[in-house]
Amino acid sequence: MSKVIFQIEGGSPVQIECNIGDNLLELARRANVAIDAPCSGNGSCGKCRVKLVEGELESLKSRHISDEEYTEGWRLSCSSKVVSDCTVFVPDIASAYQSRMKTADLSSPKEIAIFTEAQEALKKSGIAFTNGYRALELTMAEPSLDDTMPDNERLTRAITESSGAEKVEIPHTVMVRLAAVLRETGFHVCVKGLLKDGVFRCMDICPPEDRAIVGCAIDIGTTTVTMVLTDLETGSLLAKGSSGNGQIRYGADVINRIIEQGRPGGRKKLQDAIIKDTLTPIIANLCKSAGISARSILRLSVGANTTMNHLFVGVDAQSVRMEPYIPSFFHWEGLLAGDLKLPANPLAEVLIAPNIGSYVGGDITAGTLASGIWDKDELSLFIDLGTNGEIVFGNRDFLMSCACSAGPAFEGGDISCGMRATDGAVEACVVDKNTMEPTLTVVGDPGQKCVGICGSGIIDIISELFRCGIINAKGLFIREGERIRRDAHGMGRYVLATEQESETGREVSINEVDIDNFIRAKGAIFSAIITLLQSVDMTVDMIDHVYVAGGIGSGINMKNAVNIGMFPDVELEKFTYIGNSSLTGAYTMVMSDDAAAKTAEVAANMTYLELSTHPGYMDSFVAACFLPHTDSRLFPNSTQEM
Repeated sequence: MSKVIFQIEGGSPVQIECNIGDNLLELARRANVAIDAPCSGNGSCGKCRVKLVEGELESLKSRHISDEEYTEGWRLSCSSKVVSDCTVFVPDIASAYQSRMKTADLSSPKEIAIFTEAQEALKKSGIAFTNGYRALELTMAEPSLDDTMPDNERLTRAITESSGAEKVEIPHTVMVRLAAVLRETGFHVCVKGLLKDGVFRCMDICPPEDRAIVGCAIDIGTTTVTMVLTDLETGSLLAKGSSGNGQIRYGADVINRIIEQGRPGGRKKLQDAIIKDTLTPIIANLCKSAGISARSILRLSVGANTTMNHLFVGVDAQSVRMEPYIPSFFHWEGLLAGDLKLPANPLAEVLIAPNIGSYVGGDITAGTLASGIWDKDELSLFIDLGTNGEIVFGNRDFLMSCACSAGPAFEGGDISCGMRATDGAVEACVVDKNTMEPTLTVVGDPGQKCVGICGSGIIDIISELFRCGIINAKGLFIREGERIRRDAHGMGRYVLATEQESETGREVSINEVDIDNFIRAKGAIFSAIITLLQSVDMTVDMIDHVYVAGGIGSGINMKNAVNIGMFPDVELEKFTYIGNSSLTGAYTMVMSDDAAAKTAEVAANMTYLELSTHPGYMDSFVAACFLPHTDSRLFPNSTQEM
């Protein structure tokens, strides 16, 4: 037996016993040490870097580790085996899932506007923003020898008089606390619960000053999880935050995670990664920020893709990726926070936005609701950019949907210097045609140096390199200069920040492999759009509006996205970036009973097109894997300067 000590940057050391020959990444997973592994350990992404401090590892050489770095002790954990007792340093790299848990500034009008605008738009469509959750402040006569009414009957009578309910239900979780709370408060209490169809179901009893009744809306993305807490009475936002999805250490895409959950004990590991390692810390952080108790969360709603929904509730997801691609559920009612051990009121309902197909899930249902295309006459295209690219086309008369496996490129995965849209991420770029010098916009405070590149930045960089004639249609470098470097094999890369210019002391660049990965991702999006349009015998010029969603930066430069052939070449005025529409939709669901019902109706009326079995999709995909496309007639406005 040997032992490995993981020295975690910014954290406490973790020690684990192991056998000689054990894989270091697998050991880290067993020890619950967070090491980012988007490729799930096949050695292709180079993100699972650790530094050998003491002892010995048997490590394969990798193109991701230079000779100098290898001499300094840097290794890929997925390609390293334990040879003896050793100590390894685990850096808190920008793309690691636990790094930079972020709480939003709700004093920002921009943060508030996203939700209020969606709420107002849905109200115009006849959606009432009401729900049955109530906080009742009650004062009861204290019992005496002359008044021997039991506590539950005393409470029932007070609730009936206050709410007008015909019947009152007091569940066990409330009953066991009833006597103590009544006597601690002198029979002056606040009772929280749900009034529905004349029945008031008690959910909590507490001191009268604790009147908060809170909803929690969650977007569970494959890469990023975002959440808001909202007042269920007023709809006002109480707190908002985000974090990386803890499941990313088991792979950046849903297929790798499905495979991992199919291994012994895998289903629990994946569920723990999202609930214990991701949602629980975010909820705790937001409750602290809002000054409330987690027991005040009386309702939760979740927008997530089909696989994330299965892993969240702990249901086997194998059937999602196996033909005929039938998931365990599309719609699920009756789920409670207590069933999943979520840090909320155990009786809180968990609303899951309905899935539509194996690869079009509740995040798209919620996003479609928020976009409003279901209530418009115009033909609209709704595109959600993430690890999977999901697309909806239609209007109030019909809705068609499909999904393509774009890979994690839009959220920084499969890109050597890729990262989420957090502090230090390059989110926009302009390149000077003559000097080839970049002008970067970096997420964070003024003066923030760059750490890596997020999705919107990647779009800009590739578009600018192509526009300036620095790369050709295949994504290969065809110009030379100070910013262009080549490795021993001649592979080119464009340097956005040198070692001296970056935050980490490591070069930030984009290479030909990165560009090729991104071209495949954008090709998947465009070919899916074309295939979806063809399925209803329509063309690009029939699109009236394009709604683009996805948290890949503060916004997408639509002109650049068209220039590289990711979006159809239509008038730029037709494009609208609507941000994280899944979270917006989840917010409307948690606030409004009507919105929750309408989301289910939208899902039921949507037709799902399975691209993997569609005869023309692969031909369209291959044709789209160039800048901008093999058929230049589709992109008359795309430019490349020479």
